[in-house]
Amino acid sequence: MRLIRLVTVLLLAVMTAGCQTSWNGGTNVRDTGTAEKSGTGELRTDLEPLTKRFTALDDPEHARWMSGTFGSDRAPGPSTYWIDAVVTLSERKIDELKTTYASAPAGKSPEVVEGLRAELPAGAFLTSDRLDQAFSHDKWSAKAYLVPERRVLVLVATGT
Repeated sequence: MRLIRLVTVLLLAVMTAGCQTSWNGGTNVRDTGTAEKSGTGELRTDLEPLTKRFTALDDPEHARWMSGTFGSDRAPGPSTYWIDAVVTLSERKIDELKTTYASAPAGKSPEVVEGLRAELPAGAFLTSDRLDQAFSHDKWSAKAYLVPERRVLVLVATGT
């Protein structure tokens, strides 16, 4: 009887651990861990989908971006989406973001999908937690990078 009880407790513990989901900073955006980004491979330039989701962009001049979901489309349930974008902003907006959010050198380049890597500008990428928060909200978590001398903002975002 003890052995059956022990086996039952162990099975319940394993099943419970397998069902847990990690949440990202209380933003109700699932942490996808190592799930791969999948998408159509289309390099987009339309601004409205970006400005609708990331109001802190204001009025961007130009953007090149890609999007999709994490993992396989065959998996049931809600999807977690991703957007990688290289956005050109006005000098005024870049100065405002740099001044307001006290960005510091990132020490590395943003990790964007292969189809967007050629769009990354040369230069030092500046970032900060406050800059990330300016582009994050209840449905989207973003990592933001500035290259002020190129007037570019790079967004790496995940949302539902």
